[in-house]
Amino acid sequence: MNKLKKTIEQYGRWAVLTMYVERIETHIDSDFSLCAENSKALLESISKQICKEKAILLVGDESVNKLVKFAFEAIGFEKENYINTIGGSLSSIVHQIGNLRTSIGSTSHGKSLEELELRNHNIDFLTKEFLITTVEIVACFLIRNFENENPHKQKETLEETLNYRDAEEFNEFWDDSFSEFEMGNYAYSASEILFNVDKQAYINEYNAFSASEIIEE
Repeated sequence: MNKLKKTIEQYGRWAVLTMYVERIETHIDSDFSLCAENSKALLESISKQICKEKAILLVGDESVNKLVKFAFEAIGFEKENYINTIGGSLSSIVHQIGNLRTSIGSTSHGKSLEELELRNHNIDFLTKEFLITTVEIVACFLIRNFENENPHKQKETLEETLNYRDAEEFNEFWDDSFSEFEMGNYAYSASEILFNVDKQAYINEYNAFSASEIIEE
């Protein structure tokens, strides 16, 4: 599922979904029922998050294909839109994956030793590949379309936003604590030098000054 892994890597907020991807890839040959379970959970998580971000109210007992349809609608594809129709059809395939889990799962209703040995061979490789690829296509499509409309804004750090002229009180305090520096015909304040030479140190001192001011108040 390299395409999905790259998509998750590109959009960091979805990083927690990596655990589903790893489980799917790990068990595709050894126990496809676990792949089915995690594939279903993967699309449910993506769809629920999109609905949450778009303020779509969910009851809590929606099937996976209904959740995917809601997610498509939430990112702007109306019910009649052909993309939504295709998405709904693909999610129906995912719904069938859930049914597969019940039929081939190692713990469903107990199985004989022979059934346990053969359960994973009841689905051939091409079918497995088709089902997992379907999950990957839907997941990538939902994430990418959502992110194109709702880019995740990183919080700006104080180092990026703090302007020297905006910290007038701290600058006066720092300049009173240290002498002005002269170099021939040039003179610079201590705060100005600290800001331009080591901004992180300036921010540390600024934060300490601001904290002390709050305590005194």
